[in-house]
Amino acid sequence: MHALTMGVEEEYLLVDRASRRPADRASAVIAAAAAELGDQVQTEFYAAQVEVCTLPVTDTSGLRAELARLRRTAVAAAEEYGCRLVATGTPPVPPARPLAVTDTDRYRRMARTFAALVDRWDGLVCGCHIHLGTMDRATALALSHHIRPWLPVLQSLTGNSPFLLGRDTGFDSCRHRQFSRWPTVGPAPVMREAQYEAYVSALVEHRVLMDRRMLYWYSRPSEHVPTLEIRIADTNADIETVVLVTALLRGLAQGLLAEAEGHQPPPEISDPRLRAAHELAASDGLHGWGLDPVSGERLPAGTLVDRLLARAAPGLEATGDLALVEDLLRRLRNEGSGADRQRSALGRHGRLTEVVDDLAAATAAV
Repeated sequence: MHALTMGVEEEYLLVDRASRRPADRASAVIAAAAAELGDQVQTEFYAAQVEVCTLPVTDTSGLRAELARLRRTAVAAAEEYGCRLVATGTPPVPPARPLAVTDTDRYRRMARTFAALVDRWDGLVCGCHIHLGTMDRATALALSHHIRPWLPVLQSLTGNSPFLLGRDTGFDSCRHRQFSRWPTVGPAPVMREAQYEAYVSALVEHRVLMDRRMLYWYSRPSEHVPTLEIRIADTNADIETVVLVTALLRGLAQGLLAEAEGHQPPPEISDPRLRAAHELAASDGLHGWGLDPVSGERLPAGTLVDRLLARAAPGLEATGDLALVEDLLRRLRNEGSGADRQRSALGRHGRLTEVVDDLAAATAAV
């Protein structure tokens, strides 16, 4: 079996160097970074956000090199305009004024059409989207059905947004809660390709969505590249966490692909139970409790991570990533998640501005 390619999209926050509050300077920063990165650096919904997109790669060393190159360039561009680039799911220090929506036709239309959902104080969230390819839409859809039971435990590794509006929310991933206000955010429906296409067309026709680019399901065929796109992770300042989760996902997918291509039925899971598993992963993270969405068992998150690693191990062995993933997973368990590190920084310094500084330093440490 050929190794699936990997690609990552990371959304970053721009903060003012002095105040550490969100800074609406993305247009200038993106223009500066684009001189080197071209369309690998892009706008996002809010003008205090920057998105970068790796090229597709076949190995984890290439993935890390791509992420590091993109981060270095974006960090330098941000510094040129008095900003720091911060990889976090939500801003630790709240904005001083309402957030500006990026001044493009599409984002202006979104802001008008979904005005009730657009909160210019606490709506800014940054996610990490992982692409696995190359595959046709039917295969991506089938693989999505098989991978969805494992996404809550993967989400539990990536929480990096405990703070919102200057307060600790109690969640490892507050971003999960904030982003869930948008339509289609949640587990993907289980449908064959023809049903899926008809359903998506109806969502657009009846203006539940503005366009197909607003499909925010946790796993779905990408709308612009021939991949399966996974959308469950917070953006993480620690680059090794990004490599870990991407490699784990690829290893898992390598093992599940044969089942998907062989038309084996995926596990039957109720939508409420799957949503509850995601909610618990966002709340408790790596060191709390988790929910097995297939059996309904409430188990320590660490036990679910062990099961995930065992299921992904054959695929990881096939791609040569098993030892790396075991090492990175051991490190994450010992050092804590992004949310753990943010809370630890606040405990050490007593100020959220210092949490931002720690995040910015970690984002740049590539």
